[in-house]
Amino acid sequence: MRLMTGILLALFAMLQYDLWVGEGSMSAAWRLEASVKEQQQVNNRLKERNAGLSAEVADLKQGTDAIEERARSDLGMVKKDETFIQVVE
Repeated sequence: MRLMTGILLALFAMLQYDLWVGEGSMSAAWRLEASVKEQQQVNNRLKERNAGLSAEVADLKQGTDAIEERARSDLGMVKKDETFIQVVE
């Protein structure tokens, strides 16, 4: 009877070790869950960025206003008969 109890206790201890410390442990599952949440946040930020870029591409394809704005702000271009004035603070 004592031998059987000892074996059962040893088996129980091994199972508890695997549950709390081993490869498939609860702490490993918690770390993976946190990692998944973090990756979901990164994915959401990238989705928002992609949506903004897609809207900008669509705007550039549809009209000249966006292209003109881009040329003025990024390249410093001006229209014919237009005077460029730069204000330095």
